[in-house]
Parts: sequence; structure tokens; C-alpha cells
Amino acid sequence: MSSVEGNADPFAVRRLYKYLRVVDVCDALDGIGYFDLTLMSPEIRPVWVAMKFWGVALTMRCVPANRPMWKLDTTDEIVRAHEIWFKEVGSIGIHDLLRPGHVIVTDTGGAKEVGFWGSANSMSATAAGAVGIVTDGYVRDTAELALQKTPVCARARGRTIIPGRIEVAEVQARIGCGGVQVRPGDIVGCDDDGVLVVPIEVAEEVAVHARAVLLSDMRGRRETYERTGLTPDATVDHETVEEYYRQFD
Repeated sequence: MSSVEGNADPFAVRRLYKYLRVVDVCDALDGIGYFDLTLMSPEIRPVWVAMKFWGVALTMRCVPANRPMWKLDTTDEIVRAHEIWFKEVGSIGIHDLLRPGHVIVTDTGGAKEVGFWGSANSMSATAAGAVGIVTDGYVRDTAELALQKTPVCARARGRTIIPGRIEVAEVQARIGCGGVQVRPGDIVGCDDDGVLVVPIEVAEEVAVHARAVLLSDMRGRRETYERTGLTPDATVDHETVEEYYRQFD
């Protein structure tokens, strides 16, 4: 296991990110010299529009399978393909590690098309407390994911299942995902603009700067709303945001 020691509780730090946009955090990271270092590839996108989350990284490192799935003889076996595969090959789970507020970040090791995350296992993960799932690979059942509003970001949409294609090698280790390093305990966020990682060592400082960027933008756009007669909405409700952050001052 590889984690970040000696830093603030990431689950407490996560609360500082509640209202922040990805762009606010990017600006703050730029401001302290972290230019582009933690921006995941723009190919890794939310599956549905208006998705947003901030959470604490729980990492999974996967590798392509090196043996095929064997031929199954009955319909019942085909339905139980995952169960049969995992019984033979083994599996490393995350259920004992998963806490409310986690974002599960998955490095697929360059595996070919395989829907490691789908509508069933991702919904089970969010039911157990995950606030988001990020993978540099494929996701399937995407219509159901959108209908369920299951917060998954992926590089591509796929069709195939796990047996004979991919295996979990380790969990809670330092990984690479979307071209950036992710460690257990880092802060991971997503919205319509993409996905990024905030190293936990700078996460508190970044949140302070990003809050100022957000509030400046909200106040400025609020003035424009009022000047042009637009009806104010949540994106310019700086009073609510200011009230929330007073508890941390």
C-alpha cells in the first residue's frame, strides 16, 4: 500500500471543495506553480452532463489478463461468467476500504476494450459511499449510468465484460491515470470541464485560493445578471457560498 503520510485528514479537506469548480482549482494550482501537472487527459470525461464531485482517491491498479476466458457450456454459466472467472483467477476487492467520500480511480494498464465499470458494480460502489468513479479505460451500460446518475468518468464507452480481459493487480497504491499521478488520499474532482487531481500536500492551500477565484467570478457575473435583467441562479448565489465557507474561517 502506498499512501500519503503526515498530512491533514483528506476527508476533512474534501469539505473545502464543495462549491468549487474544476476551473477554479486549476487557476489556484497554476497560481502556486502546479501548471498542468495534475490535469487528467481531456479524453477522460463524465458519462453524463452536469456531473460534479470532489472526493478522496481510493486507487485500483489493473492489468490486462494473460489468459482467455474458457468456453462456457450453459446459459446459466454465461449469466454467472464473472463469478466463475473470479473463482478461478481470484480478485482483489475494495469493499473493506471504501468510505463515504471516496472517489475510486482506476488505472486499467492499457487493457483493450473492456467494461470494467458498468451500471451494476458502479451503483453498488456509490451505494457504499463512493462519490465518484474515474477510469482511464472503458465503461459500459452508459444509458443506465446516465439514468441512475451514477457519477462515472471514463476515457471511452465499451461493450465487453471482465472475464478474460482484465484483472485487479493491487489497490491503494500510487497509480497513473489519464497521464497524472494519483495516490490514496489525494483529492480528485470532476465537472463538465474534466477531471483533475489535487495532491493532498497542497489541497488546503489550493482550496483557499480557488474559493477566492470562484467568489470573484460569482460576484462579477451577478453584477452582469442584474445589469442585463437576467434572473439570478445558483451560479451567482455568492451569499450561499460565503455562508458555507464561514465555518472554516
